[in-house]
Amino acid sequence: MGRSRPGKRCVNLVAHWGRGDSSEPPGRPAMHVLIVHAHPEPASFNGALTRRAVEALTGAGHTVTVSDLHAEGFDPVAGRHDFTEVADAHRFHYQTEQAHAAKTGTFSAEITREQARVAEADLLVLQFPLWWGSPPAILKGWFERVLAYGFGYVDGARFDNGLFRGRRALMSVTTGGTPERFSEGGSYGEIGRVLYPVEHLMLAYMGYEVEEPFVAYGAPRISAEARMACLDSFEQRLIAAAAKPAAPLANLHLRETITDAAWARQA
Repeated sequence: MGRSRPGKRCVNLVAHWGRGDSSEPPGRPAMHVLIVHAHPEPASFNGALTRRAVEALTGAGHTVTVSDLHAEGFDPVAGRHDFTEVADAHRFHYQTEQAHAAKTGTFSAEITREQARVAEADLLVLQFPLWWGSPPAILKGWFERVLAYGFGYVDGARFDNGLFRGRRALMSVTTGGTPERFSEGGSYGEIGRVLYPVEHLMLAYMGYEVEEPFVAYGAPRISAEARMACLDSFEQRLIAAAAKPAAPLANLHLRETITDAAWARQA
């Protein structure tokens, strides 16, 4: 992951894209984008970023789905309610149940809906505030429940060989802290290190090619003009990311390798 640039309120590494260049060049295929929005307040700056993303991407000829986790009442807590059929009624082992549901198509309706959205997306955008040094619990729960064993990963299909190799992902993050605090030597540590668990152990783990994160620093403290500049920068980043080609998912056949003993309890 790239390093943040202290002194800039919004990290934007693709400055050559302007608002006037938002239309797709002729012949470039449209992408489908899934935005997973993880903020409870529609009037928040996270809400503004998601609205700008939808406007910019659809204006450029792409299609967009938004999973608004709070508005849709997504339950982040894992449990037996994730499944409509039981693999082991006596002992609840989460990955065993996930493997069974992946083989039999018995995930709950909520998880099935979200998995269909993920499967359709050429570009996955995570929109969230940084709370206590990490994404909100509702987004962590979305990963745990939706990107299940048998759907998001299986044995032998991780990182460069991941099931979603060929697809891209981008984090859009708001912080309360300043760029200086999230810099190397700053009190919070460099932003790339803070976001590393999501970048490497979640997104890259499943095979996604992860774009540099877009970070709006000190969002509650900046002026209206600075917020507008952040929105413009975010639009540029999204249009640039959506312009990159997506590859067919070549490793999905590995899902068929799941066996009943994949997570069997060892004696």
